Amino acid sequence: MLKDLPAPIAAYVNANARLDQGGMLAPFAPDAVVSDERRERRGQAEIADWIGSATMQTRAIFTPDSWRTEGDAVVLEGLTAGDFPGSPLRFTFRFHLADDAITALEIA
Repeated sequence: MLKDLPAPIAAYVNANARLDQGGMLAPFAPDAVVSDERRERRGQAEIADWIGSATMQTRAIFTPDSWRTEGDAVVLEGLTAGDFPGSPLRFTFRFHLADDAITALEIA
């Protein structure tokens, strides 16, 4: 785990490492938006469905190896490994935070 990550992001990454769907969802604001695979998921119900299909079904675990801030975003880079073709793959996760919650996540 990387040092000094903002608490909501650390909670998300730690929950992902345990494949804990509820723990991954908990740091998101009620009206958060996730952009992944050229699609947006809005609100906790859609984000929970996304976590179920994108993470739990494929047992995908993101292991960040670096992080930085870019403007108001916190950017993590690292490998995602799981039961999917091409695993592991390198991804960039761009988080936006407000009021100690994740308000947006963009994955590329």
